Amino acid sequence: MHSQKNRLFLIIIAALLFPVWATAQGVLSFEDVMKFEDIGSIELSANGDWVAYEVWPDRGDGRVEVKSINGRNTYSITLGASPEITQNGDWVAAFRKVPLAEELKSDKNKQKQGLSLLSTSDGSITEFDSVQSFTFSEDGSWLAIQHHQSKEVEDLKSGNKKLGTEVTLWNTESGSAFSLPFVREMEFDSLSNYLAYSVVDTSDAENGLYVFDLNDQDSRAVDLVENGLYGNLTWDYDLQKLAFTKAAYDTSFVESNASVHIWDGQNEELSTLLNADAGNEGYVLRSNNELTFTNDGQRLFFGFMDAEMAALDTRKDDAGDAEIDIYDVDDIVEDRGLDIWHGDDPRIKTHEKKSWNSTKNHLYLAVYHLESSEWVQLADHEMPEIDIAHNPNVVLGSSQVPYMKEMTWEGFFNDWYYVNLETGKRTLIGKKLSEGVSLSPGGTFAAFYVKKHWNLLDIEKGVTRNITANLEVPFYNEDHDYPSRVPDYGIAGWVEDDRAVMIYDKYDIWRFPTDFSEPVSITDGAGREAKRIFRIERMDKDWGEPYDNNEELLLTSYHDLKKNFGFYSAKVNRTGVSRLLEEDKKFTFVDKAKDANTVLYKREAYDEFPNIWVANNRQFKRKNKLTNLHEDLHKKWNWGNAELIDWLSLDGKYIQGVVIKPDNYDPDKRYPIMTYYYRFFTDRLHDFNEPKTNHRPVFAQYVSDEYVVFLPDIRFEIGRPGFAATKSLVPGIQKLIEMGIADEDKLGLHGHSWSGYQTAFMVTQTDIFDAAVSGAPVSNMTSAYSGIRWGSGLARQFQYERTQSRIGQSLIEAPEKYIENSPVFFADKITTPMLIMHGDADGAVPWYQSIEMYLAMRRYNKDVVFLQYHDEPHHPQKFSNKLDYAIRMKEYFDYYLKGEGEPEWIIKGEAYMGD
Repeated sequence: MHSQKNRLFLIIIAALLFPVWATAQGVLSFEDVMKFEDIGSIELSANGDWVAYEVWPDRGDGRVEVKSINGRNTYSITLGASPEITQNGDWVAAFRKVPLAEELKSDKNKQKQGLSLLSTSDGSITEFDSVQSFTFSEDGSWLAIQHHQSKEVEDLKSGNKKLGTEVTLWNTESGSAFSLPFVREMEFDSLSNYLAYSVVDTSDAENGLYVFDLNDQDSRAVDLVENGLYGNLTWDYDLQKLAFTKAAYDTSFVESNASVHIWDGQNEELSTLLNADAGNEGYVLRSNNELTFTNDGQRLFFGFMDAEMAALDTRKDDAGDAEIDIYDVDDIVEDRGLDIWHGDDPRIKTHEKKSWNSTKNHLYLAVYHLESSEWVQLADHEMPEIDIAHNPNVVLGSSQVPYMKEMTWEGFFNDWYYVNLETGKRTLIGKKLSEGVSLSPGGTFAAFYVKKHWNLLDIEKGVTRNITANLEVPFYNEDHDYPSRVPDYGIAGWVEDDRAVMIYDKYDIWRFPTDFSEPVSITDGAGREAKRIFRIERMDKDWGEPYDNNEELLLTSYHDLKKNFGFYSAKVNRTGVSRLLEEDKKFTFVDKAKDANTVLYKREAYDEFPNIWVANNRQFKRKNKLTNLHEDLHKKWNWGNAELIDWLSLDGKYIQGVVIKPDNYDPDKRYPIMTYYYRFFTDRLHDFNEPKTNHRPVFAQYVSDEYVVFLPDIRFEIGRPGFAATKSLVPGIQKLIEMGIADEDKLGLHGHSWSGYQTAFMVTQTDIFDAAVSGAPVSNMTSAYSGIRWGSGLARQFQYERTQSRIGQSLIEAPEKYIENSPVFFADKITTPMLIMHGDADGAVPWYQSIEMYLAMRRYNKDVVFLQYHDEPHHPQKFSNKLDYAIRMKEYFDYYLKGEGEPEWIIKGEAYMGD
């Protein structure tokens, strides 16, 4: 009897240690991954009463959920996406997507997305069809819906791409609707009195600018002209003034130069600011423009185009039916296909081509002073960029023109200036700066970083001082391991009245007074002391707005060693921090209600889906879980748990890694290891690894199939990136073996892009791995060095000399380093079976790099398989290809690490059978 009691006791203990679901877990299948739902776009009403959010699976149809913060009401919008919610929370609008099964049909006349409008008072939904965009008025009383072009009008438009489409203007309070035909652009004013809209119709006779009076509920013309083109509708936020451009087009739809006008909604006066002939020599006004009022309504920023570039839009084909001389040499060579690459070209041709549209359409900003009725051009070809600012004195200007050529091998730099708004005079702040410049809101100071220090420029006095030189704390990136200038941690913002600038070091936040008095750490050094990284989360203001001097700040925190997250508070004008919320979890701020104290945030861990939580105030005193997705992860699947380990690299550097073990982990059993890495991955300890079908392995899929997933950090060194990766990672693998976790004969390695390179290199240096997957790797740095990044058109030289590849010298200066770090030269040493994947339209890493690796391994009879996905970029995009690669990746590891399956494509390959 006594032994029976003991046995029962042991059973109870076992039940507590190993929950019932531990034996009922399954493997996360590819179908499970496709069906796995995620929370997407989240919207919070200004009054803090309602939240709307997307719930969509990796593949399939989803919805928008609408919930009251108090939890009493929940509604659903089937096929809903991109929700918007009125400030008072009365209405939620969301696109109604086409069902995937319908979308996949090849029918050219298949249905288009619509719009669903939900009333939160009763959950009723009003549907609108064929919708391309929508917008609410500021007060939520009106909804403007722009429809797709009807097929009938499509057939009539005769090449006029400027033709407008129908807009439905819906009154959310009365339910009345108005149809506005052929609307090209539309914009509500901030006071919800008007909807301004421009019209381009099929006859061109009604082209004009109109306003719909939302109070009187009628429409009237502001300005009309046949063949007119009105655009860039921009309201001043407070003064109810509407700025716009006006142009015309001819029968070939070629545009004229534009003029700029303002309509005053208070007195209904129309005035011309700039005629169509405005502009300095070489610059013209066009409809291609951006208009921006300053916050005080006193100035309007606009842009000029380069006259030569604008003239390209007026070119016509005049060949007509002219007689052709088949021996006319000039005529014949005009049809040539030729690019001339000159040694003095500022950009190489591929980059020039990729930059062509932005070069052609570049706007050289100017400012119009409304009080004096004068304008000043600020930007030009020598200084093309202007950062718009809302002070009345200066703006920042920048130019990379002097460094266009050397960006090919050195990277990106700018000369920075401050520019007087009254005169256009520019004054140099710094030459060849690799970081940006921050202008104070009042325009009296500028802060900039150079040579590992922050400098403060007093613009009025013309005095610059180094403000960090006397501090022992470094303000440069302490983890920088690239052969380039060491970057900073950034500016946190400015304090009201330009009295101070806030700057980050690695851990803490500092306040630097602009009177050059003693700087203060507002976090009081608590971050550095605890290895906790503090950053400011702007809750009530946009990032460009200054902090109030006594403002209470919400801080996010991340512990650099423990890898957990939290929220803290601090004061702008005091020192010290207060903990609000911190656990062994990851917390992410989502939103704060504009007119209430409601705060949304997410909480997650490796085994906790990032559901939405709500706090009733910024102190996080009362908090509730708002959504409840995937609370049964461990019940449905052998999901696993994540933990942190550490080790020393071969040269004694402290390194950490994340180990993810199955729920049914047996300490007496050794497991196959799937290693996935890039650079620093331990900050993902508490990340929920969202199941998605793509080029990355789904951690839970492998863990549920009784793998252990390993996410190590890598510490690099300049000139030896491949060796540094090996020195960092291999001791981590050995640590897993020593801990009894890893089966030393079942070690897998997976990397993509930069870690695809590391994988390809590492297996030339060690035989510890039993299978490797290398996606889009660089295999030969000597041939890649002068290759092209086809996505951007940039040469790859800067990447090897200064950035990710970390060689630090040119191929001419140090050919041995390029060879030593290139796996293709050591392919004969490889003993690890390797699967290579590359898309043959990769714009980042030329896919011939994988061909080189494949050919080198094939030459030496190495175990290699190369997957070439057709017309795919750096990361496969077509779902069928993503799924195929995910399946093959898993089959590859299963075959080599678990001895499961006999995939013919691995054993024998697959012969080409024609298209």
